[in-house]
Amino acid sequence: MTLRITKKQRLIAAAVLIVPAFILYKILGYRVPTIVLMILATIVSGFPIFRKALFSLRRLVFSIELLVTIAVVGATIIGEYWEAAAVSFLFMFGDYLEARTIDKTRSALRELLLLAPATARVITDGVEKEISPEEVRAGDVVLVKPGEKIPVDGVVLEGQAAVNEATITGESLPVEKETAAWVYSGTIAEAGYLKIRAVKVGEDTTLARILEMVEEAQDKKAKTEKFIERFAKYYTPAVVILAVILYLVKWDLRMALTLLVIACPGALVISTPVSLVAGIGNGARRGVLFKGGEIIEKLASARAVALDKTGTISRGEPAVREIITYGLAEEEALAIAAAGEAYSEHPLAKAIVAAAREREIEAGECENVEILTGRGIKFKYKGKVYFAGSDRFLKENGLTPPGLPELAGATAVFLSDEEKTLAVIAIADAVRPEARSTITGLKRQGIEKIVMLSGDSHRAARAVGTEVGVDEYYGELLPADKAAILARLKADYATVVMVGDGVNDAPALASADLGVAIGGAGKEAVMETADIVLMGDRLDTLNYAFGLSRATGRILKQNIFFALAVAAALLLGVLTGKVSLALGMLVHEISVLLVIVNAARLLNYGKIYKKKKKG
Repeated sequence: MTLRITKKQRLIAAAVLIVPAFILYKILGYRVPTIVLMILATIVSGFPIFRKALFSLRRLVFSIELLVTIAVVGATIIGEYWEAAAVSFLFMFGDYLEARTIDKTRSALRELLLLAPATARVITDGVEKEISPEEVRAGDVVLVKPGEKIPVDGVVLEGQAAVNEATITGESLPVEKETAAWVYSGTIAEAGYLKIRAVKVGEDTTLARILEMVEEAQDKKAKTEKFIERFAKYYTPAVVILAVILYLVKWDLRMALTLLVIACPGALVISTPVSLVAGIGNGARRGVLFKGGEIIEKLASARAVALDKTGTISRGEPAVREIITYGLAEEEALAIAAAGEAYSEHPLAKAIVAAAREREIEAGECENVEILTGRGIKFKYKGKVYFAGSDRFLKENGLTPPGLPELAGATAVFLSDEEKTLAVIAIADAVRPEARSTITGLKRQGIEKIVMLSGDSHRAARAVGTEVGVDEYYGELLPADKAAILARLKADYATVVMVGDGVNDAPALASADLGVAIGGAGKEAVMETADIVLMGDRLDTLNYAFGLSRATGRILKQNIFFALAVAAALLLGVLTGKVSLALGMLVHEISVLLVIVNAARLLNYGKIYKKKKKG
């Protein structure tokens, strides 16, 4: 049985040795008891450092640990036992604190893991049985009681509950779920109960896919991170050569050893990964999935954004925008139209029925309903015959449609009796209520060009584009046309972001520098192809993604600049004889921790963002 000593235990053991050693050193100086304690402290705290250095050297890699090892061994040889003990202890102490702090920045993934349900309540032949979520099979009926986590992705068969979906969409308010609604694994039924037919289980659930993507994203290295690692690879042997040259010129071994210690590029090496991991973790907690550090870097530098209209700026669902009446009240016209259209499955008919329901208008029963596909519907309501449909449908029935004002890209549904037109109902794709504020927010964050791309008519594109405030809008576009526009934007603005709902926008998302998919929850194709996935079905999450990427970029630059400034200051201190081995290591470790603490501020970005929005 091998006894494993943890970092914490090793740190305590080294402290128990180094504290009395320091006290004896101040009282007695270098005497046998003092030297023995310091050498033991050096061995206890330095063993992991020496082992890593030897392992790296075998692979011909000059690591930070190698610099520290050379300095510690050199200090011991020249009799500077206190310096050797202090350097090894401080390096180990810094390594321990660094590991603890980085672990905190990775807390988002751990929090997501904790959200995975521990058990599932399955109903088989009328009997409830608790099993592991991994044992649930597609088609099983799962019961979820108040306060329990939903263990599968599936469809509600029975019941009603307020479900907290923050784990998937980032939305803090509970969503009401009832029969036929879709639910996700890892979400919580805060009130009510649900019987769910399992559709996706185990590794196929949305939560499992999110966890996998966040893990992969935290392991992917950004360009800056790769550059700094390459830099450190050549920098470390260069420092060893410089220390040798310094010794040959000055004949001062202490100065040369101190140079090795202060030249450790720890703060520089850690500055990028810790910032990116914190940014990715923050986004994951709020329903913004970045597929790697490089994606955050790219988004932070983006200057142009293209948005698809249908499903992105708009909801992709027709809605009643306006009702023009001729001789009767709006509510009466809507009640008549909804009574007849209730028999039709056409999307425009559903929009009219939904509008009546929203206004709490009761529509009665109809008689003699005739549905003429693609033209309209004829029906008898309260003893009177009505027609609802296109202007062509009215003409076919001997009626003359009225002259209409500009309907801003909407489709007109005419309501008429056997004598005259009673109302015109303008129906258009409903623009998301947050669309305009999202466009305004993007401009405030420095986006220079915002365009809207649509396959709908020029008139519809103009109406929506003007309403939400984009810089340019294009209609009647084929996928190839969208790609051509994105190519022109890339030529003018370098980094271009394409935002779509991911269903029919795959070519455009792929041709942009970055593809952002909105409403990724439950859309497997979206989660696989897009660079950034906004899990909630809200466009304003895009502002959060941009803000977080820019905050990450700022902190990344701050950390790199700070690390280089500290290294330069320490180097100057060594060359002027102002910095000792122990002091150099102390300042080095403090700089590493300050870099990590600065990066950890990203974990609180959401709170800062909310305050700015309120302000």
